[in-house]
Amino acid sequence: MNIDEALKKRLGEIVEPSSGMTLASLEAVKGAAVSGAKAAIDLRLGFPLERGRSALRSAVEAGALEVPGIESVVVDIASRVQAHRVQQGLDPLPGIKNVIAVASGKGGVGKSTTAVNLALALNQEGARVGVLDADIYGPSVPRMLGISGKPESRDGHHLEPMRNHGLQAMSIGFLVSEDTPMIWRGPMVTQALQQLLSETRWDDLDYLIIDLPPGTGDIQLTLCQRIPVSGALIVTTPQDIALLDARRALQMFKKVDVPVLGVIENMSMHLCSNCGHAEPIFGSGGGEKMATEFGLQLLGQLPLAMAIREQADAGAPTVAADPDGAISEAYRCCALAAVARLSVESRSKRIAFPNIVVQDS
Repeated sequence: MNIDEALKKRLGEIVEPSSGMTLASLEAVKGAAVSGAKAAIDLRLGFPLERGRSALRSAVEAGALEVPGIESVVVDIASRVQAHRVQQGLDPLPGIKNVIAVASGKGGVGKSTTAVNLALALNQEGARVGVLDADIYGPSVPRMLGISGKPESRDGHHLEPMRNHGLQAMSIGFLVSEDTPMIWRGPMVTQALQQLLSETRWDDLDYLIIDLPPGTGDIQLTLCQRIPVSGALIVTTPQDIALLDARRALQMFKKVDVPVLGVIENMSMHLCSNCGHAEPIFGSGGGEKMATEFGLQLLGQLPLAMAIREQADAGAPTVAADPDGAISEAYRCCALAAVARLSVESRSKRIAFPNIVVQDS
């Protein structure tokens, strides 16, 4: 094995710190050559990595220097988000490269808080991100993102997304007051969500995070059949009751041919705000057990902490309020682990190539 081959082999073994995936599995090494004792390495990632770029560079440099004969390293890292395959028979939406659905199957597990913080984390990594609040009966995204008022329409047909903390957002909560009950049947809810999605003028999004309503009934199934989704995330707590519903959500995505990118275990540990003591009040190991059972990745374990609730209620979720904190880092690792797995899924040929029509003239 010559020095170039040894370098490529070593690079493939290096783990990208944020996602936990090797460079080989990410298909990230596009060039690696040695001239004299100097190595030149070209990495191309299919997901955003702004804050984590320096950690990856350090890992690559250290790994390359382990190869005998290499004394200096130059690393070029670039990232570009591609559009990925959606369900058969559906077309990707204009202005949106990838739709990621966040589901739980059960209410009360912190799914909306998790979805918003994942979106914020991806935005801080350099992606253009939007959030669609699909919970018609209990919209919470406006309060969490600290957005009030109603969306504008420049052309009388499309709504402009509301914006804060670097995110684009749309919710039925922007169109009705907080205390107005939505007394709608399933078909009306489905139609309203499709309109919110398709009649919002999303501005060149890399990812649209959809916060699905709890449950796995007709509304959720219809949405998953009609909305072009690139991947899904399952949020659960460690307790058995939550895991039962999370399994149902997983099976729902399998039935509509949407790849599940992984499982996030929320409220994994309660962190005491006074002494910092961690206690698994909802049990432990549930998310990991589910991931193992279905051959999925456990993307991360998030704590139950008072600060998360306080910051979301104040309209500045944890990743926005404390971007350098330990909890924000946990959200960031979950987000990057998810989109890193999405980056190696099949790309959408409908976006990659234009339709070509040949006709006589």
